[in-house]
This record gives sequence, C-alpha cells and structure tokens, in this order.
Amino acid sequence: FNRSSNLEHLDLSWVSFSTESIDSVDSLQALKYLDLSGNSFIQGLPVSITNLSSLEQLIISGANICAELPDSMGNLVSLKFLVLSQSNLSGPVPRSLRNLLQLTHLDLSLNQLSGQIPRSLGNLLQLTHLGLGGNKLSGQISRSLGNLLILGNLLQLTHLDLGGNKLSGQIPRSLGNLLQLTHLDFSQNQLSGQIPLSILNLTQLEYLRITENSLEGSIPDEVTAFPNLKYLYLFNNLLNGTLPSWLYTAPSLLEIDLSQNQFSGHIKEFQSKSLKYILLENNKLQGPLPSSIFQLLNLIQLSLSSNNLSGVIEFRMFSSLPNLKVLDLSYNSLSLTSNTTSIVNLISLSLSSCNLSEFPQFLKRLKSLDSLDLSCNKIKGKIPQWMQEVGNDSLAYLNVSHNSLTEVEHFPWKNIAVLDLSSNLIRGNLPIPASTIRVFLISNNSFNGEVSSLICNVTSLRILDLSHNNLSGTIPQCFGNLSNSLEFLNLKKNKFYGTIPPTIAKGCRLSNFNLNGNLLEGPLTPSILNCNGLEVLDLGNNKINDTFPHWLGSLPQL
Repeated sequence: FNRSSNLEHLDLSWVSFSTESIDSVDSLQALKYLDLSGNSFIQGLPVSITNLSSLEQLIISGANICAELPDSMGNLVSLKFLVLSQSNLSGPVPRSLRNLLQLTHLDLSLNQLSGQIPRSLGNLLQLTHLGLGGNKLSGQISRSLGNLLILGNLLQLTHLDLGGNKLSGQIPRSLGNLLQLTHLDFSQNQLSGQIPLSILNLTQLEYLRITENSLEGSIPDEVTAFPNLKYLYLFNNLLNGTLPSWLYTAPSLLEIDLSQNQFSGHIKEFQSKSLKYILLENNKLQGPLPSSIFQLLNLIQLSLSSNNLSGVIEFRMFSSLPNLKVLDLSYNSLSLTSNTTSIVNLISLSLSSCNLSEFPQFLKRLKSLDSLDLSCNKIKGKIPQWMQEVGNDSLAYLNVSHNSLTEVEHFPWKNIAVLDLSSNLIRGNLPIPASTIRVFLISNNSFNGEVSSLICNVTSLRILDLSHNNLSGTIPQCFGNLSNSLEFLNLKKNKFYGTIPPTIAKGCRLSNFNLNGNLLEGPLTPSILNCNGLEVLDLGNNKINDTFPHWLGSLPQL
C-alpha cells in the first residue's frame, strides 16, 4: 500500500486476503472508502483500519471477525457510513462510537452483540440509519432507546431496526418524536404493553414491523393516520379490539399481516385499491367477507383462516382478481357455492373445514397449483379421474385428510412432496407415490394387502405413516435401506407378520420407529444401533419372544 498513498477508494471485498496484508493499510491516509466484506479476521478487526482518519465509508459485511469491536473505532472521526453487519461480532456496542459525530449510517445488524443500547449513541446527532437488529441486546427499551429520545437525540432517524434482540418492557411514548422515521422494526423481542398513541405522529412511516412480541390492547386509531404506510406487520402478538379505521383508508398500503392475534369484529370495506397482501388468519373476526375484497385487482394473497367468518361466498367472485396466487379460507363458518370460476393463476388454495361435499369443479382449471388443502370436509367417494390433471406437473402439497374418501387408484402428481390421505375410508392396495415424495401419510384408513417393495425406490421419503390400516404380509426387507433417509416410520396397528427387517443401514436417520400392534416375531436386530438419533422405539403388542435387549441403552436419545 505504500505506493498508493493518494488512493481514496479501495474495494477488497470477497478476495480472501491474509490478515497480515491489511496491517499496512494505515499508510493510505487519503482513503475515504474501504470495503473488506466477505473476508476473515479471526484475531479481530485490524487496528490499522482504525487509524484511517480520512475514512468516510467503511463496509465489512459477511466477514468473520469473531471478536469485540475495538475502542479505537472512535478514532474514525470522519466516518459517515459504517456497516459491520453479519460479521460474528460479540461483546457490547462500544461507547467510543460516540466520537463519530459525522456518522449518518450505522449498521451492526446480524451479529452477537450483547448488553444494552448505549446512551452514547445519543451523541450521533446526524444519524439517519440505525441498524442493531439480529443481536442479543437486552434491557428495558424504555430506559435505553426511550431516554435517548426524551433527551431529543436521534431525531434525524429515518431507519430504526432493533428487531431480533431480547429487549423487554413497553414501547416508549417518546418514539413519537421521530418525525422523520420511514422504517421501524421492533420484531422478535420481548416487548409488552400497548402500542403508544404517539406512534400516530409518525406520518412519514412506510414500513412498520413489531411482530412476535407480547403486545396487547388495540392498535391506535385515527382516520387519517399513516398516509405513507406501505408495509404493516404486527403478527403473533396479543393485540385485540377491532381493526383500526385507517387500515381501510390508508392510500399507500400494499401489505397487511395482523395474523395470530385476538382481533374481533367485522372486516369493513377497503377503500385502498393498492393492496397486494391481506393476512388476518388466527383471530376472532366475524361476519361476512366485504364485497370490496373482490375489487382489489392487485391482490396476490388473501389469508383469512381460523376466524369466525360466516356467510355465503360464490367462488366466481374471485375471478375478478387476476393476480390472486394464494387463497386461504380454512376453518371458518363459510358456505362456498358455485363450482365455476377462472382464478387460473392460483398456486396455493386452502379450503380446510369449509363444508365441502365434493371436489370443486373449478379445480380442473388450476394447472399451475402447487399446494391444495381440502382436509376436514365432507368429501366422499372416489377421488375423481380429472383430479389427476390438477397441478399434474406442479402440485407439491396435497392434503385431503379427514374426509370420507373410499378409493384412490394411483398418485399421478410428478413432483408431489407431501401427500396426506389420513383419516378417510380408503380401501384397496397401497399405491406407490412419485419418487419425489418426502412426507406420505395414510393412517386411519382401510388399506389392505401387502406393501410392495417398490416403495423402497422412493428414496426421498422422510416421514412415512401407514398406521391404523389393514396392511398385511411381511415388512419389506428393503425398509432397512430406507432408514438412511427416513426419520419417522409408523406401521402401528396393522397385520404385519414375520420378522423385523434384519439389517438397518449405517447412517440410519430414524428418530421415531413404531411397530406396535402387529404380529411380528423374532429378535430385534442389533443393527438398530445404527440409528444414533432414535428417540422413540415401540415394539409393544407383537409376538416378539426375546430377552430384553439391554444393548439399546447405548442409544443416547432413546
């Protein structure tokens, strides 16, 4: 570096240089921009970097620093832009950062930083971006952030991210002093209490995320609130009351996720036409769907499952939504009528517990369907022939469990990964699913006959549940080879006889192996010891005649 003393811009990101080679970087006293992202500093950040008194931008993202930040960071008094994200930093946020009075952008997110948010950050009066998300910061948010805001510090902030920490207590009312704020993230903490009314002061806010906390009470309401809000995420809290009136009128809203709360009352008419995502599942909402839903031409996802919604829905109404990809109306008290519609762009459809008595005819048009859930309905009889064409090349998830189906000939879906036919009345031999399947559930049916050894060609299987049927014959010997992919195997309550497969493959991944309630004989094979992760082994109610296998005690998880 000695020959480049006038260099102002240096980018060494993702080049895997040695730590020693950067030790002389402090000879570049004219340097204003330095990017060392994607490199490894096992012994900590080189002190030579902190001697660059003219440096204005320092970016070290995705590095492996594995140490605390040195106090000498405070020497970089010209710094305006500092990014040290996702670099395995530990320890507290250094107080010496208070010397960086020119700093406008500070990103220390996705590290292992601990302790409290230091008051010394209040010195950074020019700061517009503060990213501390994804660390281990703790303490009462009202004492740390709250005190800073009361003192009139950080008032230039437009971006504040404290998500993914261990902060507790109530959101401070002084948050409402951040009048320039456009991005706010307090998600995945331990916050409690109510959302303060002062949040209504944040009229510039575009992104609001306070998910996965223990917030309670209602959302502050004012008809003209949040005129610029585009993204609203408050899911997985304890919020209650009715949905705020501004939710229906905010002109810029694109995405709403208020799922997994305790909201009640009716869903009113949406006036904003810009909405793309509405997620309100797992609440206590009631009444009919508002007609304005069918006028949201930009809508991509509508998820309303697990509420108390009622009334009649004609499926043809959804044909007015050309961009709809995901629809979930499960677990309500809705009555679905009309079997014809042209919502051909759907990739995910969930109609569990919707009082269906047959496979809806409009499914014939859904050639690109990836996920279909029709479980917990009243569908009976044979799976119709035309269902084999539904998502033939795309269907990866199919759940028709807890119905009254009686017959299935074969499984034509080429890319199926999860197939759940459990708790029906299906008779006959067991069809073999596609080789792509990972989860195959057919428990609580009336399948009979032997299990074909062809099932052992399905080497992608992770979970196989054939329990509570009338399957008979011997357990295919090749099941022992499947054990290096299978994690869960349940053959309980059938009529299998003969011996347990004598050879369990090395590298066995089984954690749950249930053979209870069959007619099996003979000893337990010692090769079961290949299953180091085995947690449940149930051989009860068989005809096994053997001394107790004390050697099972060497399995650490059993």
